[in-house]
Amino acid sequence: MRIRSRWKNKGRVRTLEENAGALAFIEWRIAGQTLLNLENEGFQTDTQLQRLDVLQELCAFLIHVTDRLVHGDLDETQRQTFIVQLALKMADTYHDNRVDVEGRGQDFRPGFIDALNRRLADYAECSFEEGEPGYQFKRYLGECVTGVMGDRDRKWISDQVMEIEIPEMLKTLKKGLKDLFESGNAEAAPAPQIGEGE
Repeated sequence: MRIRSRWKNKGRVRTLEENAGALAFIEWRIAGQTLLNLENEGFQTDTQLQRLDVLQELCAFLIHVTDRLVHGDLDETQRQTFIVQLALKMADTYHDNRVDVEGRGQDFRPGFIDALNRRLADYAECSFEEGEPGYQFKRYLGECVTGVMGDRDRKWISDQVMEIEIPEMLKTLKKGLKDLFESGNAEAAPAPQIGEGE
């Protein structure tokens, strides 16, 4: 998957908030491509709401992986700022997409953040070494996606997610994260050494 992940004006220092906003866009694109891949493989989604449920699971995974990747490269205050802003920007995007499906009148951000917090707590129990999520980490995403997809070929969804989709997601995420920090030279933050992580 091709993404634009470099800032145009490389001479301007980008804030952590700006990098978080750009990464939220990239992560939403990664999640959307992953959903499309699953549908193209014949896995069942029937409604836009179901698709958004899948996207929400994929985004929670990506946000947590990002947190693990920047651990050690950003100090705790920077890391918290970056991840909170990433989550809030993602919640905005999710909200806008839900509004497109269901119309105005409800704020969908709190539900997204609640679901995200539950998933982040669960992923925090899983291993992450040398820039890669461990087996249980990947298995958990597979189970979460399986839980919101349709019934067709349900028993193979988790395998598809773990073996095919996660490696592609990680490759694009790591490139995007590295490019953003290098080209934006984020305030008081070195470019994360992507691939090492916690």
